[in-house]
Amino acid sequence: MSDNAVTGDRLSLDDYIADFTERFEGPAADCWKLERRQTFVEQGSASYDAFARGDWAEALRLIDERKPALREYHEQLAERGLDVRRVRVVEQPVSPYLIWELNSLRQRRELGELIRVAGHDLVAPHEAGGALPEVVGIDEAVVYQVLYDDDGVATGAIRSTEREQVARWRGVFVALFDRSEDIADFFDREIAGLRPPGAR
Repeated sequence: MSDNAVTGDRLSLDDYIADFTERFEGPAADCWKLERRQTFVEQGSASYDAFARGDWAEALRLIDERKPALREYHEQLAERGLDVRRVRVVEQPVSPYLIWELNSLRQRRELGELIRVAGHDLVAPHEAGGALPEVVGIDEAVVYQVLYDDDGVATGAIRSTEREQVARWRGVFVALFDRSEDIADFFDREIAGLRPPGAR
């Protein structure tokens, strides 16, 4: 096992979603997420499905189509006083998946999610013990390492509520967040106008 791993309770995907949702919808003030993998499979996303079959125009249209519902969602989070923060690690050359995801995340940033992009140079000092995992946390109460199969499909999570472990992972996240670039600036410079290879 990598030294960069959360240790705790192993949860099925359904149990992880249920546990996270209960905490997220409770009196949470801060939800933080570190995305390290360069490719995922987004189950249940019509825009991702369009991207995966090479229909780039449809993928972008569907991102735009969801904007009113996503705006309402972020307005509700703001009313609750809940900050949602994300660090998205992006390596060069940018993967086809990330060209799609960064379009989606750019919209989320516009609507209120606090999203920053970290290059490999920023994460490298944290990876002496192995690649950083995909980590989600709520306040200083819980951290989850989300687990994926080789294709990038979520399979479950490892949950820890142990104070020192949560503080360690929150510290890694904050260190990266504070030094990373706002996604809007990164997107305008590196992603705007790109389309995945083979997309029509």
